[in-house]
Amino acid sequence: MVAKTSRKRATAKALTLATFNVNNVNRRLPNLLKWLKARAPDIVCLQELKAAQDAFPAGALEDAGYGAVWKGQRTWNGVAILARGATPELIRDTLPGDPADDQSRYIEAAVAGVLVGCIYLPNGNPQPGPKFDYKLAWFDRLNRHAKKLYALKAPVVLAGDYNVVPTDADIYSPKSWKRDALLQPETRAAYERLLKQGWLDVLKKKFPKEPVFTFWDYFRNHWPRNAGLRIDHVLLNPLAAKRLKDAGVDRDVRGEPSASDHAPVWVTFSPVKK
Repeated sequence: MVAKTSRKRATAKALTLATFNVNNVNRRLPNLLKWLKARAPDIVCLQELKAAQDAFPAGALEDAGYGAVWKGQRTWNGVAILARGATPELIRDTLPGDPADDQSRYIEAAVAGVLVGCIYLPNGNPQPGPKFDYKLAWFDRLNRHAKKLYALKAPVVLAGDYNVVPTDADIYSPKSWKRDALLQPETRAAYERLLKQGWLDVLKKKFPKEPVFTFWDYFRNHWPRNAGLRIDHVLLNPLAAKRLKDAGVDRDVRGEPSASDHAPVWVTFSPVKK
């Protein structure tokens, strides 16, 4: 059992939250553990576990000092929230709005005084078609739920793989991806509607004039050429945004052997004032 006595310690110092599409948590467990040791984030959102519920490596993560809540799914999908020296308090493990939706793409928990929503939004390809329709419907559900979370009198973070490139500045070459679901006007409009609720897009705030990528696929030498996309986002409500100190992308993680095609995005928050 992971000790829960460190919850006060986590709020007495700067708090680090990260999101990482690990792209198969068991296959890339060594990569994940190495990064956790180096970065030592207090809260971690993981996506694309590609592991059934009972195959999640909770024991290995506990040995590394992290408690976890997760919603696994065989072969695809799967999301988790980790906490260093504590166990997250699970709020929900499905996105409200469609009881028939059985894809593991959303989990929400309270950690160290912060409400965290971990998101793995549908890819939507090929488009047009049922997968793209599902993506847009899921996005609408997220926006409705996010509006309620935004109004809470507590720091709220929505972090994960949104599978949306917000603008042409967030991709190495829009022309190469013009038919992809990640860049479609409907996808971008849904993300813009989310931001218009008042959420702060952390990487956009931190790097307003320079391209910052979080994903490089495995094809056409994209990683060595830095031909990337920004699709992993961290959004903050006003109470979380007030405590924002710094943010960045652990880009080098993408270049390691057997790496995920995503790099972790991290955010640090100032301590809670007493």
